[in-house]
Amino acid sequence: MNLFGIPSETLLAFAATTALIEMTPGPNMAWLAIVAATEGRRPGYAAVAGVALGLALVGIAAAFGLAAVISTSPFLYQTLRWGGVVYLLWLAWQGWRGDQSRDGFAPPGSGLALYFRRGLITNLLNPKAAVFYIAVLPGFVTPEGLVLSETLALSLIYVAVASVIHATIVTAAGAARRWLDDPVREQMLRRTLSALLALVALWFAWKTRS
Repeated sequence: MNLFGIPSETLLAFAATTALIEMTPGPNMAWLAIVAATEGRRPGYAAVAGVALGLALVGIAAAFGLAAVISTSPFLYQTLRWGGVVYLLWLAWQGWRGDQSRDGFAPPGSGLALYFRRGLITNLLNPKAAVFYIAVLPGFVTPEGLVLSETLALSLIYVAVASVIHATIVTAAGAARRWLDDPVREQMLRRTLSALLALVALWFAWKTRS
């Protein structure tokens, strides 16, 4: 079985590599857990969709060479890097203090676009995603093949695998909502996860330094 000329064993190896990378704790995992545990699964799934679109857009940009330009430009790379760090810290702060403006009588699902947008922005400001498309993905592209088609196909597989893992995280974390009926427990968990997200942001800043 081939997909755009890529052998099935290569596809399986790439999917396994992607899964291992995505299961490593990082910004998406921490933030999605906060959203699902404190806001519910629907906002969590909306965030997953935003993350998926962000990863797909970065993959398309990488296929057409934009990611390589960013990785070779210290200014662009650092701008994205610090933009991502600041945005993650801002999300951690939002989670720590809670949504002070939230209306308890707001219609269900009224904030889904907000979480979709945040998931999208988080990954557009993530230079680590661009580095994945530059450093990891090309190793699975056959030199004699259709490079653009293969890159886009592998990007699609990456987004699909990442989305399955992210949705699983949201489903698992969303189960904690029943335990969080007590406002004290809800605040404790939200602030604990927010503090972890802030630590992830600092780790991200250290890990992506050039």
